[in-house]
Amino acid sequence: MGAGRDVPISFESVRDKNLMQLKKLNTVLFPVRYNDKYYADALSSGDFTKFAYYGDICVGAIACRLEKKEGGAIRVYIMTLGVLAPYRGLGIGSKLLMHVLDLCSNEPNIVEVYLHVQTNNEEAISFYKKFGFEITETIKNYYTNITPPDCYVLTKVIAHANPKK
Repeated sequence: MGAGRDVPISFESVRDKNLMQLKKLNTVLFPVRYNDKYYADALSSGDFTKFAYYGDICVGAIACRLEKKEGGAIRVYIMTLGVLAPYRGLGIGSKLLMHVLDLCSNEPNIVEVYLHVQTNNEEAISFYKKFGFEITETIKNYYTNITPPDCYVLTKVIAHANPKK
């Protein structure tokens, strides 16, 4: 896997038939166990939840939840974004995130994207900042079984071109 050459990355939707793959990935990638609501939200978000394949190997995923706000506006919550360690640094996480940001920019009702990041996860914080996310809140004791328990909320406001009237 040489850096600098095009990596054969493809995306696949998460569906009932491959949901176990997402559960397995999450077990490897994250120190948190996710409940049935997480997986139901991931399934119901449609194109906002995707697997990333390197060749024919599933190496990562992004899972989102769409949240309706008053007035028809929608917020996209990135529940998880992860890539297996041997495949990091190849742009796979960036491609997954750009996929979701592109979907957001093409949907006029989506006003923002946000996520939670553990306060000591400097790598993730700098990753999201490269894409225009900003720390908008600190939540103490957000996590129950990991240290530190605090998180930042990172938010990106989605700017839409003014529609022609």
